[in-house]
Amino acid sequence: MVDSSNDAGTIQTLLERLNTWRLPRALAIKSRVDTGERLADQDLQFLKTVLEDARGNEQLGAKHPELHALISRLVGLYDEITKKALENEQKA
Repeated sequence: MVDSSNDAGTIQTLLERLNTWRLPRALAIKSRVDTGERLADQDLQFLKTVLEDARGNEQLGAKHPELHALISRLVGLYDEITKKALENEQKA
């Protein structure tokens, strides 16, 4: 069976973390880089942690296609942040 209770608990925890901490922080970082600011060390560490966690949860996403749209949007957000941050670094 694809949707085990363990997966459901993990997904719930990941969504809570996303809503309460990661998404607000990512949006704040995006807002700053959109105004031309460079990433701070803690921003870089945050993005590194998010990417490491995503790699660790790839199998969960693969098992649950209902998560694909959300994952795709998050990847797009982090891609926008990193591209704009690189652009800001090159201008500095």
